[in-house]
Amino acid sequence: METEQRTARTTPAADRAARRAVTLFPVLVLAAGALGLAVPDAFTGHGEQVPYLLGVVMFLMGLTMTGKDFQGVVRRPWAVGLGLVAHYVIMPGLGWLVAHALGLSPQLAAGVILVGCAPSGTASNVVTYLARGDVALSVSVATVSTVVAPLVTPPLTLLLAGEYLPVDTGSMMTDILKTVLLPVCAGLLVRLFAGRWVDRVLGALPWLSALTVALIVAIVVAGSAEALKSAAALVFLAVVLHNGLGLALGYGAGKLARLGAPASRAMAFEVGMQNSGLAASLASAHFSPLAALPAAVFSVWHNISGALVAAWMAHRGRAAPAGD
Repeated sequence: METEQRTARTTPAADRAARRAVTLFPVLVLAAGALGLAVPDAFTGHGEQVPYLLGVVMFLMGLTMTGKDFQGVVRRPWAVGLGLVAHYVIMPGLGWLVAHALGLSPQLAAGVILVGCAPSGTASNVVTYLARGDVALSVSVATVSTVVAPLVTPPLTLLLAGEYLPVDTGSMMTDILKTVLLPVCAGLLVRLFAGRWVDRVLGALPWLSALTVALIVAIVVAGSAEALKSAAALVFLAVVLHNGLGLALGYGAGKLARLGAPASRAMAFEVGMQNSGLAASLASAHFSPLAALPAAVFSVWHNISGALVAAWMAHRGRAAPAGD
């Protein structure tokens, strides 16, 4: 799930805060998940608050956005379009393949597929920066994937997860509009009309987002604490395969299209890292708490794997800056 604000549009102080957040965020989320597992009674009954908490995260994301994010789409439509198509083809397809290959239960299979159908996560932008990748491309792809999510995520989920569970695309589209697009637009407007005040608190936004996401994870885990104890290993395997293959295929798509090393690194993270907060919220609302577990685990793992892959890519980039 997403906490890190976009490096390309922040101040140096906010940038340092984002890098610290991407490093410490997995620890915070792990602690929240462990708390939800240990004392589920403290968090059960709060599932209805998850969409509102996600709305807070998306509003904070909107506060970090500027017009430059959208200008990048106009300047590089081919690269952004490729990233968008790769994201919404590779990850949903991988989710379906992983669910079938592992023989997941209908609830878990739908949850894994829903993670794959979600838009790109904001964590991808900071991780791309740490990998010495093309941050402008990363921001543009993540922005567009979020904007089109209400139109793309529900039909993709119906197509791939409909064999497991009923999918109400109209209701899901409305939920994405309310919990993602409207809060992001509200954040954009606040940044537009109160930019000077927002700039003063940019460094705190990653941490506010991190705490909110951690609370979402605690609620989701608490809702299926008993089921998680028996299915933890299988869910973790599904998440690792889904994320790892997504990172590899995203990087491969960039190389195949000859975008260059920095852009290919950006493609890896834009494909392999998801808005798992949205996936958890939608799974809880439309399927069940059990279906939200893959998103909760994905939230932790994609930040860990992203940071590790970014460090490896940065090392390779320093050793061979002309290419990977």
